[in-house]
Amino acid sequence: MGSCRVKKNKRFEEVLALYDKDTPDRWHNIARSVGGKSVEEVRRHYDLLLMDIMQIENGIVPSPKYKPAHETNTRGYANEQRPDICNQH
Repeated sequence: MGSCRVKKNKRFEEVLALYDKDTPDRWHNIARSVGGKSVEEVRRHYDLLLMDIMQIENGIVPSPKYKPAHETNTRGYANEQRPDICNQH
């Protein structure tokens, strides 16, 4: 997965944490914050993320492989290897 996609996925996850399920207009806020996506696209991305998590928890796909903490960037994120859920339909 390219580093651009990793950054976009990480940003999406950060914004999800910022606008929790009780936030009014959550999906509009998320779409605006990540930029370049419609409300429908961010909801689809969220559904795919949930599916990814369920597959990991059920042992269907392996857990992401993270670099050791000393190899992460200044924000604490490593380049993780995850299944490409963005292009699944």
